[in-house]
Amino acid sequence: MTDFAFLSTHSFLKVPMGPQDPVDRPFGLAGIAWDGSVTNRPGARMAPRAIREASHMLCDGTHPLFDVSPADTLCDLGDLPLPNTSLERMRAAMQPQVATLLAQQRHMVWLGGDHSVTLPLLRAYHQHFGQPLGVLHFDAHCDTWEDHFGEPSGHGTWVYEAIQEGLVLPQAFAQIGIRSAGLRAAREYVRDQGGLIWTARDLRGLESPAQLDNVLQTLRLRWASCGNPPLYLSFDIDALDPAFAPGTGTPEPGGLTTNQALTLIEELAGERWVGMDCVEVAPPYDHAELSSNVAANLVWTYLCGQVAHRTRPA
Repeated sequence: MTDFAFLSTHSFLKVPMGPQDPVDRPFGLAGIAWDGSVTNRPGARMAPRAIREASHMLCDGTHPLFDVSPADTLCDLGDLPLPNTSLERMRAAMQPQVATLLAQQRHMVWLGGDHSVTLPLLRAYHQHFGQPLGVLHFDAHCDTWEDHFGEPSGHGTWVYEAIQEGLVLPQAFAQIGIRSAGLRAAREYVRDQGGLIWTARDLRGLESPAQLDNVLQTLRLRWASCGNPPLYLSFDIDALDPAFAPGTGTPEPGGLTTNQALTLIEELAGERWVGMDCVEVAPPYDHAELSSNVAANLVWTYLCGQVAHRTRPA
């Protein structure tokens, strides 16, 4: 399971590869090279390697807003060894590995892979914290379908499953960038459960902190009203318009700009984040490595924000 050619051989930001003392390096990164649940174009299994390579352009990794680098507090734990043919076997093999890393009190970032990997991640986080999580979900697609083209689970069902399983607090679940075709029951599922949705259309023309202040304040107030639960960030790269991230399996025109995404991640850095995933980058369809570069930048920005605010798992 560890000898596939697409698995990563270089680390993110050239930080130490392999387990390190979590006291010295409390932030960790791992790849989940799985794309067995895509519904259009495969290739996301190659993303962890491509994102890591793209991160090398960030040089010393010092962020111009936060004025910190995660390089001294981050270790790269490589790609999780997983079966690559069965969704259930992959999830069964993945969850205990995730639990082990969380038990080390590491603040983890996960490089997918397709979006089906988020469900076992949330299962592990729910078990670790002993309570439902709040989630900020960037995506073109609502991922709330009750089945996956006749199969019980896939990359388009994880939100529905997470809510049904009680892994997340519906009132603390927010979606940003939704715009794909879909029946109302799926499109509005999160809102119907008490959560929040900002479609890509809702956010057109809003990029700066001042322009996005209503979104930022609404999220903060909502999370506070829910008791400030541990927060998880799941970023599907297709939340961005294909002009910014063409390398993805299911591109949807009319998406977010990179500026919008970065503003939201930067401004919310001080909230109670406990982990992040970045999924659905598909290098075979990328142009000029745009998608891998923006994914590396989003992950780097998130990490720098957490280092700046010294966010650690409770």
